[in-house]
Amino acid sequence: MVILMTVGNIDVEATIERVQALIAEEKELSPALKSSLEVLLLLVTLLVNRLGLNSKNSSKPPATDPHRRRRSRDPSDRRPGGQKGRDGTTLQPVDDPDEVEILLVDRTTLPAGPCREVGYETRQVIDLEIARVVTEYRAQVLEDSQGHRHVASFPEGVTRPVQYGIGVKVNAVYMSQYQLIPYHRVVDHFEEQLQLPVSPGSLFNFNQEAYAILEDFEHWVKNRLSSSSVLHVDETGINIDGKRNWLHTTSNANFTFFYPHSKRGGEALEEIGILSAFHGVLCHDHWKPYYRYECRHGLCNAHHLRELERAWEQDQQSWAQSMASLLKEGNQAVLDAGGHLEAFEFETFRQRYRKILEEAEKECPAPDENQRNGRRGRLGRSKSRNLLERLRDFESDVLRFMVEDEVPFSNNQAENDLRMTKVQQKISGCFRSWDGARMFCRIRGYLSTCRKQGVSASKALRLLFEGKLPQFMLER
Repeated sequence: MVILMTVGNIDVEATIERVQALIAEEKELSPALKSSLEVLLLLVTLLVNRLGLNSKNSSKPPATDPHRRRRSRDPSDRRPGGQKGRDGTTLQPVDDPDEVEILLVDRTTLPAGPCREVGYETRQVIDLEIARVVTEYRAQVLEDSQGHRHVASFPEGVTRPVQYGIGVKVNAVYMSQYQLIPYHRVVDHFEEQLQLPVSPGSLFNFNQEAYAILEDFEHWVKNRLSSSSVLHVDETGINIDGKRNWLHTTSNANFTFFYPHSKRGGEALEEIGILSAFHGVLCHDHWKPYYRYECRHGLCNAHHLRELERAWEQDQQSWAQSMASLLKEGNQAVLDAGGHLEAFEFETFRQRYRKILEEAEKECPAPDENQRNGRRGRLGRSKSRNLLERLRDFESDVLRFMVEDEVPFSNNQAENDLRMTKVQQKISGCFRSWDGARMFCRIRGYLSTCRKQGVSASKALRLLFEGKLPQFMLER
């Protein structure tokens, strides 16, 4: 394994090579001590290589990059502000202002002589007033000659002497589940802005009510996903009650489904139950359990580009640079072609792809089976060798984006859908319970699906608490 790393002006690669040479020359070292030193050198190599990982050559997020620099934009000739010809969003006056205030001219400042009124100029100030609205229902009570009381019916859902309305529930769920604001800060908002006492327990109950109502939506969206032509799947670690668990996503451009589970692999996928009925193209990052399902696969080439970058930087694999350039060139060619390549052009790319892997076999050969030394099973391989074999053995899945319109270059759809989960974990640190994790997943899946269908989060939640379905669910 080759290291490209300098620590404190020390060339680590040269230092390790020098130490290895000294160990080889030392004849009096016992086999046990020599083996121990080799293990220590291996550990140093692995640790230093980890120091060289960043968001460009691994799956680490950009925020973890040391001394991260934001790339500055090249200066342009454009002036600041909106450009000529663009569709702007300039604030427009309204035709029916809520209040009109008449401003009169101070006649003491006018020159002598009569003046007549010829009109007025207008300017509008659009402001916001946050206030609670209390509606009191007074049900008429009649008493007949027999002394029996007859009380008018209250509106449906009004069952208590004092209760919260739909607007309170919508705003509470919106802030806690969509904007990811912690419960106690939502409580502060209601108290300070609306003079409305809402407890953390009430917020939990609102979210629990939304979760229960959305049970039918969950079945609906799982059926839509399983019958789709393309799906994106991914999983990410989440903290529930101080323990590491997994949040799975299954999504595409139209629908989103989230599910928390203690396991990452096949057990969780079977419990989710979407992929067992799916027969389209499944886009993922080559997590092995996905290959259990009888469907076609499309591998994430954004992951491949990062791994190829690492293979070049840390293992000095020149073929990795060539492969990365080819994949980027192929992606641009597909974009220019409008979705897929013609058969001849695709075959040209495929032959170049195979040629690079042939050269890679020479530069990064498989382990020598003669060095097995009694060991059973598959001999260990470097990360670069594992990447090479994956690109070789799953060629069709790597290049599928070139020949099928709906198959993208990467699995970014799933990663984008998971991003707000990571934001939630950064804000709150964890889910305190499985109930909270399940509520978050079901509600976020509903809101994400609604946004993909052009329905805002606020409108989606109001429809939910009013007992109505979004239009896109009725149409399908």
